[in-house]
Amino acid sequence: MRFGIFALAMGLASSVNAHELVPTYPELVPSYLDGISVTSLQLFNRREDVNYYVIDVYTEDWSPVRFATAQQVIQVNYLQKYTFDVYIRDEDVGVAHYVCTTSKLISNDVVSTGLSSRICSRLR
Repeated sequence: MRFGIFALAMGLASSVNAHELVPTYPELVPSYLDGISVTSLQLFNRREDVNYYVIDVYTEDWSPVRFATAQQVIQVNYLQKYTFDVYIRDEDVGVAHYVCTTSKLISNDVVSTGLSSRICSRLR
């Protein structure tokens, strides 16, 4: 019990810097390509120490799902937004549950704690 209160107090006292991914529950819609569905998401970078993010799609069990996007690794500067589309085959729509962005740390540039962050949106 005391550890839980201590952890909560430390979490509230520290600053939390992560990126944002919206919408939280994106909806896949048919694309202009036959057999392909698409959703559009927007990433907002709140981290000064990170400029690159990796896009991934996962099943409910966190297994990777094949997908397409213009760039799998995107560059988003501090306090900037980046909108991107994710294309998923219709045969994979039923198993795809999460679209995630993970911060990509460049080993030369790591001057902070070096923690990567992963933010996911759950597909409807």
